[in-house]
Amino acid sequence: MPFATVNGQRLFYEDTGGNRPALVFSHGLLMDHRMFAPQVAAFRDHWRCISWDERGHGATATPGQCAPFSYYDSANDLVALLDYLGVERAVLVGMSQGGYLSLRTALTHPARVRALVLIDTQAMKEDPAKMPAHAAVVARWSQQGLDDEMATGLERTILGDGWEGAAQWKRIWQGVDVANLQQAFATLDARDDISDRMGDIQVPALVIHGTQDRAITPERARAMADALPRAQWVEIEGAGHAPNLTHPAPVNAAMQTFLGTLAPQG
Repeated sequence: MPFATVNGQRLFYEDTGGNRPALVFSHGLLMDHRMFAPQVAAFRDHWRCISWDERGHGATATPGQCAPFSYYDSANDLVALLDYLGVERAVLVGMSQGGYLSLRTALTHPARVRALVLIDTQAMKEDPAKMPAHAAVVARWSQQGLDDEMATGLERTILGDGWEGAAQWKRIWQGVDVANLQQAFATLDARDDISDRMGDIQVPALVIHGTQDRAITPERARAMADALPRAQWVEIEGAGHAPNLTHPAPVNAAMQTFLGTLAPQG
């Protein structure tokens, strides 16, 4: 299994390799690099596809411990991974939490970012109305494990209703370590509002959002898209919070069109 020991972390990653232009895929909360399998399969013939597990997630997670971190730390992790792999600039593809760290990478390391693909994410802080539910889920999960009722709730929030691949992710969630769970939610809830900094991001951006997203309303994502100077907006009809996984065909088509508009790597 490939790991990069960088930035004080041991990051798991997968890399299709080669010297093609790079796409870096950053996953959402409670997910991991596997959620981008449909995109890696679609783009690997023409792009170097790099997917990774962020702090507290997947094979990067260390059972029983997860030091406090911010999405700026995660942005630094991404750049350190690029350095490790010898990639100068990349298109960053981030879903939800992956979008939070991708936006912060564009703000703090602009020279490393060629373009952004932002999937069901936002620039605002977490909606205060969601905080009590987050706290209740973390407390219940920590005390008694992930029961069927909570797993079904996560399925509806992240994957939408009735997606055929949900069982695999429910099994993955059953194995989430409590220390990593708690810190992942703490980082999510404590993040800063960067809405007023969107004008500083000058690279092209594609903002994709599911019309049925229960986690982040389309209005919040649209506000981010409107504030980005060079953004395109695409809605995925009927999709929930993870359209790249549940509705890959329209997401891949939108990405293909967008990527085709980028200036040659230079």
